[in-house]
Amino acid sequence: MAKSQEHLIGLLLGAEGDWPRAFETLAQRMGVVTDPAGTEHRVSTERVTIEPFNLRDKPRHDLVIDRLAHWYYHPREWLKKVALMDDVYLLNSPFTFQSMEKHSAYCALLRLGMNVPETVLVPYKNPIDNVRWAYTSEKYNKAFDLDRIADELGYPMFMKPFDGGAWRGVSMIKDRAALHTAYDDSGEMLMHLQKAVDGFEVFARALTIGPESMVMKFRPDEPMHNRYAVEHGFLSDAVGTEAVTIAQTVNAFFRWEFNSCEMLVKDGVVYPIDYANACPDVAVTSLHYYFPWAMKALLKWSVFCVATGRKARTQVDTGPWFEVADNEGLDYQAKLAAYQRLADDHFETERYREFCDAALPHLDEMVLEWVDSDDFRSLLTDTIRATYPQREWDSFEGHFGGLTRLWVSDETSRLGPGRSAADEAVVGGPAPALTD
Repeated sequence: MAKSQEHLIGLLLGAEGDWPRAFETLAQRMGVVTDPAGTEHRVSTERVTIEPFNLRDKPRHDLVIDRLAHWYYHPREWLKKVALMDDVYLLNSPFTFQSMEKHSAYCALLRLGMNVPETVLVPYKNPIDNVRWAYTSEKYNKAFDLDRIADELGYPMFMKPFDGGAWRGVSMIKDRAALHTAYDDSGEMLMHLQKAVDGFEVFARALTIGPESMVMKFRPDEPMHNRYAVEHGFLSDAVGTEAVTIAQTVNAFFRWEFNSCEMLVKDGVVYPIDYANACPDVAVTSLHYYFPWAMKALLKWSVFCVATGRKARTQVDTGPWFEVADNEGLDYQAKLAAYQRLADDHFETERYREFCDAALPHLDEMVLEWVDSDDFRSLLTDTIRATYPQREWDSFEGHFGGLTRLWVSDETSRLGPGRSAADEAVVGGPAPALTD
């Protein structure tokens, strides 16, 4: 008789409704999963509630997908407890994410040799709420010339919080007047000045879940529903590979599992500009065409983690990465190849692929069937009506309905005879192998 195991995935949520409903539906439709060893796995989901907890309480969850603890401290401390004491697998590690702090990520990628734009951290404009501020500031804060720093960086530049998220406090600075206005408005936010990649050709955003990455063309000046362009092959093979490797390097280095990474491309050079997003956007009204891929990747990675008993590594181990970074005998391409191997090792990419092939061969067809169903259209309609004013419902039904029908058509071609322009091997998935 085949062995059987039960697994409970917890969803720690904020105000989201669309993707949790999609994830729960797909997990239920997935049914029993049989791993390569013949063990049957039954996966269920539960939305996590926030309540008092004893540090000796035993959690029921095997894995928790966290979308809340980057700002809500009580559930963050619960996540730390269940990771440290009970080996619950977390997407993401609260020990390294803290509060969506970008500064450490900039520093790490600079050490790894990535093309991070020139960046300066400047002191607070206004006093923070601390009784010791006046004394410390008077005694130790060194006067500085903001104009001189900006002149050395060069205009245009961006001013943005060191721990920002959702574009909070981000300003494009084109001259000294804008510089001082933005700095005066920053208040108690601690700010970076970062040189702009002026004249960039492509703004790319990579969504990475475990070893899966989807690099999408991003248009930040468009309304949110229109920012992700459905365009395949917009990067060369080499640049696309580098973009995926950078995104997976960020995640593997910091022990993140569910994150987005923003990059600018100019003259074939990839400039990472933002890559610490504890709660990456996965709304159907944002991702639209790419939403089914995101839900499928999140489900596959979650099932792999619980079914294989994957052990979480919540703390950063800089040694292997810095050994590559500091090797003067390796050029940039060789370092990228080494970073990809470290990322693949961290995410057990080969084992993951083998598991998915053996245990989840039906998942593509199941997700396609669901996205082409009345149940998905009901989710889409409910989300549109909860997000937009009534006068816009019909237009957004047409907009998002058309984009998801395009995905259904492309996915049907991909899974059928021949190849589709939307083949996941082209627009997503693991980075192609890089050679030294």
